[in-house]
Amino acid sequence: MKTAKLLARAGIAGALYAVLTIMLSPVSYGPVQFRVAEAFTVLPLVFPETAIGITVGCFISNIFGNGPLDMILGTLATLVSALLTAYVGKKIKTTRLKLLLGSIFPVVINAFIIPLTLLTVNDTYVAYFTNVLTVFLGQFVVILFLGPLVYFTAEKIKQRLK
Repeated sequence: MKTAKLLARAGIAGALYAVLTIMLSPVSYGPVQFRVAEAFTVLPLVFPETAIGITVGCFISNIFGNGPLDMILGTLATLVSALLTAYVGKKIKTTRLKLLLGSIFPVVINAFIIPLTLLTVNDTYVAYFTNVLTVFLGQFVVILFLGPLVYFTAEKIKQRLK
């Protein structure tokens, strides 16, 4: 029974990520992106099993993104970020520090990896570093404003599940 609940949480997180990203596709893809679903990248702080669900949701979303490289590198960036975030969630007990450290991974990792996928569209190094900045800012804004809302909502849900 416990395994089914864990899989359900992972599946729900992944489905929400994919649906929200695809529904908001005009702002979810490209060099200037505010992928609202990235707020879910803080979920592994509370529910570590959602790391895999978010990764699958990202893969599905990236099918509609910047091509096969985005499906591979974008998904890999999300997987690494989600696993590191889950690790922080298990090791850090202070809420503020946990939320801060858990939010850093998706912002920084995506800022440097996602622009690599955009090089398939524009192959100049200037574009790469410009895209690092724009992806960083988009990630930062989404996670700064929506991440805490997702985190504290997940904490309340976790308390009710006990």
